[in-house]
Formats: sequence, structure tokens, C-alpha cells
Amino acid sequence: MNEGPSAFRLEGVLERVVYLNEESAWSVVRLAVPGRREPVTAVGNLLGVQPGENLRLTGRWILDRRFGEQFQVEAFETLKPATLVGIERYLGSGLVRGLGPVMAKRLVEEFGLETLEIIDRHPERLSEVEGIGPVRIAALRKAWVEQREIRELMVFLQGLGVSPVFAARIYNAYQDEALRVVQEDPYRLALEIFGIGFKTADRIALGMGIPRDSLKRAQAGLLHALEESSAAGHVYLPRALLVAEASRLLEVEAAIVEQALTELAPTRQVILESLPGAAAEAVYLPALHTAEIGAAARMEKLLAAPVRSITIDVDRALEWFEARQRIELAEEQRDAIRRALRSKVLVITGGPGTGKTTLINALVQILEKKDRAILLAAPTGRAARRLAELTGRDAKTVHRLLEFSPRTGAFERNPHRPLEVDLLVVDEVSMVDIVLFHQILKALPAPCQLLLVGDVDQLPSVGPGNVLRDLIRSGAVEVARLTQIFRQARESLIVINAHRVNRGEMPVLESHTGKADFLFVEKEDPEAVVESVKRLVSEELPRRFGLDPMEEIQILTPMHKGEVGATNLNQELGMLLNPRPEQVSRGERILRLGDRVMQIRNNYQIDVFNGDIGRIEALDTENRQVHVRFDNRIISYETADLDELVLAYACSIHKSQGSEYPCVVIPLHTQHYVMLQRNLLYTALTRGKRLVVVVGSRKALAVAVENNRIEERYTRLAERIAPLARPNGSTARGAARPRDATNATE
Repeated sequence: MNEGPSAFRLEGVLERVVYLNEESAWSVVRLAVPGRREPVTAVGNLLGVQPGENLRLTGRWILDRRFGEQFQVEAFETLKPATLVGIERYLGSGLVRGLGPVMAKRLVEEFGLETLEIIDRHPERLSEVEGIGPVRIAALRKAWVEQREIRELMVFLQGLGVSPVFAARIYNAYQDEALRVVQEDPYRLALEIFGIGFKTADRIALGMGIPRDSLKRAQAGLLHALEESSAAGHVYLPRALLVAEASRLLEVEAAIVEQALTELAPTRQVILESLPGAAAEAVYLPALHTAEIGAAARMEKLLAAPVRSITIDVDRALEWFEARQRIELAEEQRDAIRRALRSKVLVITGGPGTGKTTLINALVQILEKKDRAILLAAPTGRAARRLAELTGRDAKTVHRLLEFSPRTGAFERNPHRPLEVDLLVVDEVSMVDIVLFHQILKALPAPCQLLLVGDVDQLPSVGPGNVLRDLIRSGAVEVARLTQIFRQARESLIVINAHRVNRGEMPVLESHTGKADFLFVEKEDPEAVVESVKRLVSEELPRRFGLDPMEEIQILTPMHKGEVGATNLNQELGMLLNPRPEQVSRGERILRLGDRVMQIRNNYQIDVFNGDIGRIEALDTENRQVHVRFDNRIISYETADLDELVLAYACSIHKSQGSEYPCVVIPLHTQHYVMLQRNLLYTALTRGKRLVVVVGSRKALAVAVENNRIEERYTRLAERIAPLARPNGSTARGAARPRDATNATE
């Protein structure tokens, strides 16, 4: 750094970190400086500093109107602690995992000013301290070396303007190769490390001198644009659109991007495919192309293979089920069951209260009497548990059913080791993306029947593809659409209003004092919406309906950002419902002991998936870990990985798919204008079991009801499997022909 005439140097011992934003590294610290009676307040980008460290700061003095005299840091370097107190505070600050204040004190008492030298150069001498054996010495030594290498990486990243919070994550991914990887190919970070986006990797690359118009940068931008499009639900992008997106992102000429794409294709990092009937190309990421092609091929094999023969009198079987359950099936339900018994693949779709679960129960009970092997699955843990509760039978997540192995990163149920099943029932199929659908089909034996159950009018999957809608649109599989709402469901305003919204009609708005299971609280201002939500969750709903705000009430909002978005609502509700002092921070987010949290990415290593909700059970400051309970499992997170967790008092409606909650509170405001869509509101309404409360303006509600624009996704699954439909409309190639039987249930 070129020091100007106003630059000063300041040396002292760091006493306390007052504030730290881990995303930007902006810090406020208190520094004990020789010759000054009171500690000095220093502010600036102070990269991972720890109490007890000796710091040499370069910067200037400023006078803050609110906080008084401060030293604004422009650069700094860390010096080894020079006093016994400094060394003890340095080691006990949490810098080294497994070394807390108690052990730090014992080490300093034993080795004095040589403590750091002993740890660094003569770790075997640590055994001279009581309670430290070979295992702990090895762990301390490993953590010490790791921390030193992370610090070196931090210093390198600091010079490029990159947040220090990424250093630990980069190191964990590449270990002692971390610095080399960053220097040789920074764009790998965006593709391989969660939380590091293209902009961060690009900042590193540009800082290292990679030209803005280089083909390497353009290729990285293309891959990033494809990754972003898959996160938005697309399986591919048309070439022209992809080039335009990448050109805008990179701020370079389209010709450079075109050349980069042309040179990228032969490397098989992208797949180009001609679109029929147009002089255009589709550009795929290889994994998504494999999934779409593979799903179509597997579907063809499944439909072509005959069903294992079955002897059954369907009418008598239906009568047996009705008598056993003491219900009377509607004709459309009876027809759906007949079709399911004979079809290789059947889609059952319909809104709430139309009896989808009744059909699953009927098929399972009838086929169990015929000694058929039946498996039940759903995309998420919550959906699987709900399916198990409704059927009284075991149901698994798709990942567990297919035996995903974190060690290999693959599913162990596959064509070489298929599931042992005659009928697979998959519920909540609207949540299944193209990659997971391909894996399901790969694991099925050829004679297996497949029943796919879901609501096609809900939001599509968070992941790429629109599987349920594509299957229906293709005409290649049989579809049973349930429309009749049954008597018990007709008494529920939740069900009535969900169907009204789905038809484009305004919901019936009960007064706030009503006894119904659907309430509307009219508020116009965003501030009033937030205050009303807080009051409802913390006071009114628990008092009137006996609901536990920590376990039974879920706020579902259209967006993350804004005053009425999930981020702000979580901050407000976290402080209100769980104001405990024990906490950890990630950037501007604070996680407290006891908080309800949500996993926001699939983490196969710890078997926790996007949308799973848990509670923080313990904070281990010595080992820098947070322990979260998901159902009956405790999962430990390193503090560097906490951005996989967010507060979950409020969540986006997209994240709620496949889940049901005793009570749902839905804030709706014109702040959410770009997200106010009919299928979004419909999905939110169908998440509530006992009570739904909408808080907001009638205008926002009307906008959502009227906006039936469904954003199309780029996917070709429907076109790939459409040829499997027979010309006469029959799709059950491998259909079974049930024969009459004297006893339908033997």
C-alpha cells in the first residue's frame, strides 16, 4: 500500500471484537495501545483477527459523529502475541478447534512465552501438560497447521477484495492445494463450492490479471449462466438466449461468447442439440442432458414391458375396500383405481379434498391382498412422513429408497440392483425434478407399475424440469384427474378457497373474528403487515387456537427480500419468539440456541436436504460447531458451513412444497408484485391443515388470483416421450388384463 501523508501506524493487543460482518469482513474492535489509558476503537476490514493478537494497523484517525474518535484501518498485519495474557487470550479465542480457554491457560502456565513456538515447532512437548495425550496433540497440531494455511489464503484473498468467510470453505474443499487451485483456476470455485458465486470467482480472476475478454472467462460465464438457469428450473437454454445472458453478465461482445461456446462444446462441458423444426440449438449441462435423455429411454422400456399378471375381480375388490374403510368411492375414484390396476404408469392429479390419498390406500390394500410388493416414497422427509401417517405404512424419501451413498455420491439402487417392487407409489411428484425422476426410473424393474401422485396446479419443482406437467402434456402415460371435492373437505374454507383461487376466483374472506379455518386480516402498509404477523404468531393464534408458535405455525411469504419478505420476518420473529443470549452469527444473520432453522441445499454427506427444518440444540464454542436436531437426528455443522442454514420461522412458498403445517400465515402485499401468481397463492393455501391466515391487502390478493401466467421452463421431456403414445390414444403398452376371480381379495 502506498501510504499517503495522513497515514498513521498503530500497534496494540486486540482486546475485543465488538462487531464482525463475516460477509464483508467489516469489523469494529477494541485495541489496547501502549501509552493510552483507554482502549482504541478501530474499524475496517480486519481479516479474521482474534482477541489476544498483536496487531500493527495502518490508517487514519476519524471523528465519528455518533461514536467519537476511531482509527480507520486501511491495512494491517498480525504479530505474534508478546505477553502471557495475550498468548492465553489468542489460543483461547476459538482460533484453533478443540483448544478453549481452560486448556489455553494450562498451556501458558506450562510453557510461558514459548507456548506458540512449542505448538508450531515442537508439538510433541505438549504431552508435558496433564490431560494432553497423543490423540489430542495430533488434533491440535492438525488444527494449528490448518489455521495457518487458512490465514495465508485469507491474506491472498484480502488483496483481491474477497470476503474472508470464504477462506475456510475453500481450504476445506481443497486442503493444502487450496492456494494453488485459487491461483490457477479461480472459476472452479463458483462451480464447486457452495456460496461462492461467479461474481466472487470473477473478482479473483480479474484481480489476478485474467483479461475481461478472454475465452477462459467467457467459458466460465457460459457455464455459470447454465447453472443459474437450472437453478431457475430450466433443463436447457436456447443457444441465442444463453449467449445473450452470458454476454450481459460478462459485459463483453456476443461474438466472444459465441466463440467460447463453440470451443467449449468439444470438451463435453456442454451438450449442443438441434431443436426440431427450427434453425436453433439447445445447450445443456451434461448431467441434465443425460437425465432427460435417460428418463425418456427408461420410460419407453417401462411402458413396453408387460405387468406381472394378476387375477382380480376389480368390482368386488372395490366393494371390499369400501366395506373395510366404511366409505363410498366416487365414480371417478373407482375409475382411477381400475386404471391403476391395469396401467404400467398412471398419473393421479387433483387439488385438496379430491381423495388422492384414498386412492393410494385403496391400491395398496387391494394389491397387498394379492401379495404384491409395494413401496411408498416422496421427495422430502416431511412429505414421506405425511404419506406414512395417511396410509399407516412405511414411506421413505426417494433418496433413502434409492439408497443414496454419500461416500460414492451415487444411488445404490440402479439397473444393476433394481428395487424389489411390483408397485412404486411416489407422492408429491410436482416436487420431483428431472434428475431425481431419471434416478427413480433407473431403479425400477421392467414389470413394475408406477403410480405418480401430485397436484399439477401447484408450483413446479425447485430443481430443473417440470416432470409432472411434462408427463401429462406428453400423452404417453395415462392420467386420472380428480375434480370432485368430498363432503368433509367441502366444509373447509381452506379447501374451498384453494379451489376458488385455482379457478381464478377471489377466496371467501371470513372476518378476523370468525370461527372458520380460513381468516383474512386486512392490512395495507408493509409495517402494519409485519406487526400483525408478529402479534398473530406470538399472541393471538396461540391464545385462540392453542397453537405452539415454535412448532405449529409457519409463515409462508412469496419472497425473501423486502420488509414483508422471509429474511426480515425471520429476524423480527427470531428476536420475538426466542430472545436467548446464546448465539452465533453469519454475516448479518444471527442464529440462537433453540432457533428453528432450515437447510437450504442438498447436503448428501450429512443426509440433510433442501427444505428440511430443525431446531438448534447446542452451540459448541470450543469446537466451533452448531448442533441441530432434525426429527430424531442430531447433525453437527462447522461454523464455516452455517450459511447452509437459515431461520425458518418464515420461509418462501417455494420452500414449503411437500410440507403441511397445522397453521399457515401468509403475508401478501404489493411489495411482492413480481411474485404474486395464482399457482403461488394456491400452493400456499394448500400447505395449511387446520388454519390458514392471510394478512395483507385485498389488492395484492386480487393480483395473485388474476395472474395465471405460468413461467414456462425449457424442457424437452414431453417431446421426447410423446412418440410413446399410441395413435388411438392408448398409452398402457404393458397393461395387465385382470381376469375375473371368485374371490377378489384372496
